[in-house]
Amino acid sequence: MSPNMARRDMIVLVADRNMEAAVRGILGRHEALGIRPVHADIRRHPEKDCGCRVAGVEYLSPFVNQYEHAMLMFDLEGCGEEEEPAPNQEAELEEGLRNAGWDDRAAAIVVEPELDVWVWSDSPHVVRELGWWGREPGLWAWLSAKGFGLTAQRKPARPKEALEAALWAARKPRSSAIYQSLAEKVSLAKCTDRAFLKLKATLKRWF
Repeated sequence: MSPNMARRDMIVLVADRNMEAAVRGILGRHEALGIRPVHADIRRHPEKDCGCRVAGVEYLSPFVNQYEHAMLMFDLEGCGEEEEPAPNQEAELEEGLRNAGWDDRAAAIVVEPELDVWVWSDSPHVVRELGWWGREPGLWAWLSAKGFGLTAQRKPARPKEALEAALWAARKPRSSAIYQSLAEKVSLAKCTDRAFLKLKATLKRWF
């Protein structure tokens, strides 16, 4: 790249279409994040979570002079290294990105156990988007009755299974549009997930 050509803001490598949709929704809320508008090119790795884990650094390396920042995101569940703590994996990947020339301009985000944990909160938008508005019993009572243990933040212990079950019961298809819509609507302050907080802090630091 010519030294006179300005770098673009950020490239993001994600595992799948749902994660892409969630990231687009989050980045669209720059005011809520306390950052300037960001132009991000979001790519999906063809081998999903495992591909991001094994080959994400290599994938992003050619773009080191084209973008100011790079972000690598995938789920712990399905990455092939589920026994390795997510923060340890992030540190290893970030070292690889530094060695590839990104220096301190790149970050890795490993979601535990999977992106679906970000869907769940006590926001009424969750009830509406999942097709449960006005249904009896309500969503939370139904989840409890089905054995999906809920945390104080109303996050099921098995977030992906709970999401699929709730959508099936409401006869609503699972789609990436749900992830983007919730990312655009639910209060960002409601999500206290470690990986989500790291994402917010990283964007705040960069932009």
